[in-house]
Amino acid sequence: MTEEILVNVTPRETRVAVVENGMLQELHIERGWRRGVVGNIYKGRVQRVMPGMQAAFIEIGLDRAAFLHANDIVRPAMEQGENGDEAPLPPTPTRPITELVREGQDVIVQVVKDPIGSKGARLTTQLSIPSRYLVLLPQSRVVGVSARIEDEAERLRLKSLVSELAGIARPADIVAAALENAGAVAPEPPPEPLRAPAKRGGEHGYIVRTNAEGQPAEALAEDVAYLSRAWALVEQRSRDARVGSPVYEDLSLPLRAVRDLMRRDVEKVKVDSRETCEKLRDFAAQYMPGLAEKIEHYAGARPIFDLYGVEDEIQHALEKEVPLKSGGYLVIDQTEAMTTVDVNTGSFLGQRNLEETVYRTNLEAAQAVARQLRLRNLGGIIIIDFIDMVDAEHRRQVLRTLEKSLVKDHAKTTVYDFSPLGLVEMTRKRTVESLERQLCEPCHECGGRGMLKTAETVTYEIFREITRAVRQFEAARLLVIASPKVVARITDEESAAVAELEEFLGKSIRFQPDEQYLQEQFDVVLL
Repeated sequence: MTEEILVNVTPRETRVAVVENGMLQELHIERGWRRGVVGNIYKGRVQRVMPGMQAAFIEIGLDRAAFLHANDIVRPAMEQGENGDEAPLPPTPTRPITELVREGQDVIVQVVKDPIGSKGARLTTQLSIPSRYLVLLPQSRVVGVSARIEDEAERLRLKSLVSELAGIARPADIVAAALENAGAVAPEPPPEPLRAPAKRGGEHGYIVRTNAEGQPAEALAEDVAYLSRAWALVEQRSRDARVGSPVYEDLSLPLRAVRDLMRRDVEKVKVDSRETCEKLRDFAAQYMPGLAEKIEHYAGARPIFDLYGVEDEIQHALEKEVPLKSGGYLVIDQTEAMTTVDVNTGSFLGQRNLEETVYRTNLEAAQAVARQLRLRNLGGIIIIDFIDMVDAEHRRQVLRTLEKSLVKDHAKTTVYDFSPLGLVEMTRKRTVESLERQLCEPCHECGGRGMLKTAETVTYEIFREITRAVRQFEAARLLVIASPKVVARITDEESAAVAELEEFLGKSIRFQPDEQYLQEQFDVVLL
């Protein structure tokens, strides 16, 4: 399998595409006037406490106040036992929000979800700062390893190594030596109010990321040193920053893409901006020297996304129907509450019997669904309506295929078994808007319904409005202005009905088409 990362840079927009075997799998977009804020740390102020929701609204300088739930507020996780040892507090019940924050209190918070639709950003006080191979957990002492690293010996090696580095990476000589090799823009600090108590020994926790698999101790030591410096800056800035200002901002999209998406099995990173390419090479040279040579500048005359067919794939990703190679197709509907996926056989007739035809279609659909969820960045609750299968083994195989196809998805997914109605329910973690909602807006003509009243429906509305107007006001004649399609229908198919209406009302009615009118719009003018 070949995997390439394409970076398209324009003055106000940057796009990153992940292409596997010539097919677009992921698309990330960042616009200069609306950069994502996930991962940013802010100094905020409690604007309003909502006991009924166990939450608070926090002012962090964005257009809308952000949302902080009681479950996302750091509380002392350890207390002294009778013998002086540390004993974990029971995780439940959650303490009332009124005991955790108060209105007007300053807090240091991190964004875990961008503002989506009419909802403000989702916050947490459980701060974390990512690097290439690690995630720093400043309020914890736990070292965890990504579940995607399956080799037990490697997991043990990484955990032991990071635990050791976390204990020795603070001496000035080690930190200084590592920091010489790791000069990157560091994040900013959190405030005093909602900080967890200091840990004995002053050490922090870490999560070992999937990218760390097989990495030597030197690479992890550099990350530990970098994160130590980053957290020191966060602490310093959180004390000095004013309310509503960021104390740490994540890297720009191209740098994040190299940090998070670039692995040894990535064949190339192609960038169509020479300046951005140089930045990425410098960044890679500092943090992943072995991979820096894979970053190259694309100087072709043809746009890089056109060359790989990415622009066409983006257009297809905005459509409801997704064709399958067999002749079947998916219908994807995104609503406020959930996303539904309907699987249909379409023109696929199969060769053996109905059960085999359905099974083959569902297997292909399972792979296509996984790709579409990743490409369209669909999150939340997802309901998949596979075609009904009688054979229980076929259902297991389809479910297994779906789970296997989701393995490369960077977002956390949970898949449940077939329900009694034959539906597969799953969840996918949502942190930013879907591709459709990033690129599109509700239709101004239909008001976002996705449907328009037919010309016939509008015609009869016009007839009722004419009758209502004549009974309410005096007029010798009437002028109706409407869209050309509606006027054409009235003067053609409904001409007899218009004559009857004129005779009934005793008024002359004239119809005038206007290109500026949408199909549902019309005006009845009394003359």
